[in-house]
Amino acid sequence: MAIIFGSAMRFRGVARASGSFSAYCPACRMAAFLASNAPHSRKIGMRGMDKTELRKLQAFFRKSFDNEGVKVALDPKNTDAAAVHFGERRIGTIIVDDEDGDRSFSFEMKLPVGREVLQEYLRRLFETENLKIVSRGRKNDSVELNNGEDFLGIISADDAKGSSYTLQIAVLDFDLEEF
Repeated sequence: MAIIFGSAMRFRGVARASGSFSAYCPACRMAAFLASNAPHSRKIGMRGMDKTELRKLQAFFRKSFDNEGVKVALDPKNTDAAAVHFGERRIGTIIVDDEDGDRSFSFEMKLPVGREVLQEYLRRLFETENLKIVSRGRKNDSVELNNGEDFLGIISADDAKGSSYTLQIAVLDFDLEEF
């Protein structure tokens, strides 16, 4: 899938492009993530995660959330997924997505709080002031989660009342190269 955007945005301090898809543009990343997770194109579990990927994912999430207490391990109930823990608490799930040979990972975390306390909840949970919620312009049902100026993912409302939310982070294969 190729997406063309006129201007390159910086993500994690570097602007890089793969074809016409700017992998460091938050909008491009989310569009690719949503397209790869569409019911008609999803191919999960073609090859489970190996120890190296788990180690890299753990390092990625520790850096993303500014906390060394994040742990990633295979999910004992689903070998095509990984469980993400913070201390003894399971906070989310990572699934692998093999789409046309491109390997990516999808992290999902339920947030049992309302919009007015999302930022404070995440800052207290991960013990960092660097996490911040950023509005998405005209969109009222979701916000962006950033670590400083770096885009991490999208937080979407689970219901119309906005009493709970879900954080989704797309991790592409090159996001793990530095680890």
